[in-house]
Amino acid sequence: MAESRLGWAGLALISLFWILNWSLPGTRTHWGFFPLWVGYSLTIDALVFLRKGHSLLTRTPAVWVGLFLVSAPAWWLFELINLRTQNWSYLGEESLSTLEYAALSTLSFSTVMPAIFGTAEWVGTWKRVQRLGTGPVVRKTSEVLRGFFAAGALMLLLLLAWPELFFPLVWISVCCILEPLNVRLGNRSLLDDLSRGDWRPVIALSIGCVICGFFWEMWNFHSWPKWIYRIPYADVFHLFEMPLAGYLGYIPFSLELFALYHLVTGFFRREHARNDLRL
Repeated sequence: MAESRLGWAGLALISLFWILNWSLPGTRTHWGFFPLWVGYSLTIDALVFLRKGHSLLTRTPAVWVGLFLVSAPAWWLFELINLRTQNWSYLGEESLSTLEYAALSTLSFSTVMPAIFGTAEWVGTWKRVQRLGTGPVVRKTSEVLRGFFAAGALMLLLLLAWPELFFPLVWISVCCILEPLNVRLGNRSLLDDLSRGDWRPVIALSIGCVICGFFWEMWNFHSWPKWIYRIPYADVFHLFEMPLAGYLGYIPFSLELFALYHLVTGFFRREHARNDLRL
């Protein structure tokens, strides 16, 4: 079966480039990061197929490829905000020219959405997640939407004005701004689910992103170039380079990516894009 072969190919890519990224001397991660995470994305997609009989890659291969195209500019948005907050930096980037750094970083950033959304769909197949009952209802009223947008805009202003104090807000402000926009534009929104009290997509995204975060931080630890963190008032109890408290940021980050994806795809294929990600 083709999906099985792709899964084994994914495991082969992980095995090969994990070893290369941790063992070769000098710079190597700038070209090894992308195939490593393509391998992860293929593997997790194969796991989804084993659980469901279908997966994003088997349902709509063009959409799976499209995730890479949307992912790169989405992460560059957070790199732009980081110019102000300075929460992370990259060791070894000085060995690359500006053009090389931009091109290779964009290639690496393109793997973020395929990894997270694939892992979230896999988490959504867990019986404990599927059996979750109805939770608190968040109505899509005009007042709620305006409140979300105003809160997101305020948080973004606060973190840009006083980044040392309000830097954690970067991981929720974008979501609060974009979710009301997606509702107004008729795009897929997590508020569609929350208005029914269905928190399973939020939980699947959150757990899926934390899982990806663990692998990002682990594989980064012995890589070169690599990223390091500067986290005011929370830079303690590290797991790899990341302080333990920093892993909490992966939860709202997944929701921001979900909102960004549907905002972008809503401009091109609104009705079809609503069913791309089946969490």
